[in-house]
Amino acid sequence: MAIKDLSLAAKTTISGFMAGINKSNVKGAGLEFSQYRSYQPGDDLRWLDWRMYARSDRYYIRESEIETSIAVRLVIDASASMKHRDGQFTKIEYARYVAACLGCLAHNQGDAVGLYVLQQQQVQALQPRKDPQHMARFYYQLEQIAPAGSFAAATQYKQLLTGETTRELLIVITDLYDRDGEIAQLLKTCSALRHEIIVLHLMGRNELEMDYSGYTALEDLETGEIVGISNRDAAGYRERMQQYLAAVRTQQLDQGIAYYLMPMNEPVDKALRDFLKQRNKIMR
Repeated sequence: MAIKDLSLAAKTTISGFMAGINKSNVKGAGLEFSQYRSYQPGDDLRWLDWRMYARSDRYYIRESEIETSIAVRLVIDASASMKHRDGQFTKIEYARYVAACLGCLAHNQGDAVGLYVLQQQQVQALQPRKDPQHMARFYYQLEQIAPAGSFAAATQYKQLLTGETTRELLIVITDLYDRDGEIAQLLKTCSALRHEIIVLHLMGRNELEMDYSGYTALEDLETGEIVGISNRDAAGYRERMQQYLAAVRTQQLDQGIAYYLMPMNEPVDKALRDFLKQRNKIMR
């Protein structure tokens, strides 16, 4: 994350663990062998397996798994709570880096990449495309994100994210902080359209463990509300935090949404590698 050029940082990070984020189960003439099936009139003769014919005196078609190109929409929460700092980095800096890596990965495997930045004052939209010039705009827009206000209202993003009738992959990068259920409504709306949705939940280690030594009060970044804290609160806080995270995970899974907690003290390359491994297990 010390590399300021997002494009270079993303390429550096994903180097060495290139793994598809949308591997398809469609059968066809791909590279990875899947199964044999009996020849049917009209099948492409190029995919006949002559070795199987020599052994069995029957015609078999060799099928493989192929990868399909899809639209990957990266949705970034740019509300003021994303200015929260844990150590050297803020949530929005971590989110930028994660989005840059996933966008680079998707582009490299032929997917169209789009970017949507949601906040109260405005919604920025970069519709999914595949060309290299588009990726330059993608990285530029990521670098320009300036968190402010609360999360966007449904009237601002609904047409942008729900207009497509084809299934897409939506990756929502957020801290899930809202006061009136705005983020929950976004996820519910997109889920109803049968899009595949992944929520990457960013949390600072100091948030998870209530590690604010030296402080006696905290300010809500979106409302300005001041909350007093003390060391005596820590044990009860951690227990409530675990209950909250369990409830959030259950809520997302009940809607068919994949949920991944990303603590900000975890290196981005490790977090993404673990995320991709888990997703590949689910897709199999």
